[in-house]
Amino acid sequence: MMDRREFLQVLATASAAGLSLQGCASTGGAAAGSGADAMYDVPRFGNVSLLHFTDCHAQLLPVYFREPSVNLGVAGARGRPPHLVGEHLLKAFGVRSGTPEAHAFTFLDFEAAARTYGKVGGFAHLATLVKRVKASRPGALLLDGGDTWQGSATALWSKGQDMVDACKLLGVDVMTGHWEFTLGARRVEEIVANDFKGRVDFLAQNVRTTDFEDPVFASHTMRSINGVPVAIIGQAFPYTPIANPRYMVPDWSFGIQDERLQKVVDEVRGRGAQVVVLLSHNGMDVDLKLATRVTGIDAILGGHTHDGVPQPVPIRNAGGVTLVTNAGSNTKFLGVLDFDVRGGKVAEFRYRLLPVFSNLLPADPEMQALIERVRAPHRARLEEPLAVTEALLYRRGNFNGTFDQLILDALMEVKGAQIAFSPGFRWGTSLLPGQAITREHLMDQTAITYPFTTVNDFSGEMIKTILEDVADNLFNPDPYYQQGGDMVRVGGLTYACDPNAPMGRRISDMRLDGKPIDATRTYRVAGWAPVAEGASGEPIWEVVERWLTARGTVAPRRLNVPRLIGMKDNPGMA
Repeated sequence: MMDRREFLQVLATASAAGLSLQGCASTGGAAAGSGADAMYDVPRFGNVSLLHFTDCHAQLLPVYFREPSVNLGVAGARGRPPHLVGEHLLKAFGVRSGTPEAHAFTFLDFEAAARTYGKVGGFAHLATLVKRVKASRPGALLLDGGDTWQGSATALWSKGQDMVDACKLLGVDVMTGHWEFTLGARRVEEIVANDFKGRVDFLAQNVRTTDFEDPVFASHTMRSINGVPVAIIGQAFPYTPIANPRYMVPDWSFGIQDERLQKVVDEVRGRGAQVVVLLSHNGMDVDLKLATRVTGIDAILGGHTHDGVPQPVPIRNAGGVTLVTNAGSNTKFLGVLDFDVRGGKVAEFRYRLLPVFSNLLPADPEMQALIERVRAPHRARLEEPLAVTEALLYRRGNFNGTFDQLILDALMEVKGAQIAFSPGFRWGTSLLPGQAITREHLMDQTAITYPFTTVNDFSGEMIKTILEDVADNLFNPDPYYQQGGDMVRVGGLTYACDPNAPMGRRISDMRLDGKPIDATRTYRVAGWAPVAEGASGEPIWEVVERWLTARGTVAPRRLNVPRLIGMKDNPGMA
């Protein structure tokens, strides 16, 4: 386990290795000024610059997005990034309370702060920021960490084409993937071969064919930035065939493949690369472990777990120090990593994770025009109000969110189920009290290619097994056995959870209507997003839409979360 003292010692080690501690300075300074000039004044540094966004989940427009109030770290992850929330995160990174940055990185006073600072992200506003930062950084590359072609109605209906076109216009140079693969192998290959040809490098060193283990995509690209040879290696989400339907990529294998990754690093170093960066969709905990095992990587620009981490975590390994970053989600942030390369190696660095406040950044006209063209045929359908929410709706959090609770309540009522499960997806936007819930907002929570709802009779024993399996995915002390995501959301059933307990013993005290669950009895359970081939059922958005329109006004939801054991004073919980 790395406590705060050890974390600071690692920063000192980074400095001793030639990495400037100024690159890890407080982010609070931006609030000292006012407006966009203060927020986005990032002086040029060094001779190699990389810009990074990840997990935008097809959000072309500015959104509200609440960061989690529960993001627990267990075992060695307790008390270290990314498992810090609220004041714990602000203190660890020197971010001042009550600033725009504090709002961007935490859930604190979310409703009031959101009304003060406005929406975040949006591709037109991101485009303005990218152009602004690139203007002072000749040769800078823009890297997309994946989960880009999925997460909205227009992305689903266009099979990702809206996002492909937006990313080309944005100037993406390199990307890797995860949810992209849920469009199917053929669609991904079509985009890479046609839309991206000669423009965007789609990289994934860990994706191979299942028959002869031939590479499906290029493992890396070599670029010269201001005369410095730079290698970018791609790492797709390693658990795609487990977390998502296997039948969508039936002939491809994934996995972390760190031994193979080491060979790629050694290869590019042998070819003269003076900077090596891994564009990763592993999730931050996996990246932190990988950085201890694979040497020769200067930085990991990470995604998947949607963690907005203000500064890199420097990790010591046998080859030196690797910086590990994670750049949030929903186009809410743009990471800017500057290297000063001297004598054939990185001497110093600077890093900023810039919040994209749409009120401070004017919309880029060309990108805004593209977005309008994408939305025009669907505008009436997207903007149709289904209901009005009386309370804040959000998704992020280890155990539940109010929008997920809404989905659970709808499933149980519409499907006549005693219990409901909803996946622990981390994508999905937030709505403020008094906002209309439009069809677009509903699709932001549900837009996947396998949206089928299911109703099954499960024994109490099976229900416990399901909860234990998902809990182990989230709380296994070895990050290589974690798959990202959050705990399955549960409706109707109450339970207790001990994240520190061993596998199979984390879930206890399961009750329905106050009565203990009987392991031998069967219960009617509704759910959605089955990964098994051949599944069918009414799409989840149709179920929830009927529930919403029947109400017109949605009262505050009673959040069903487990009783936690052994988590007192955990800095990953507010």
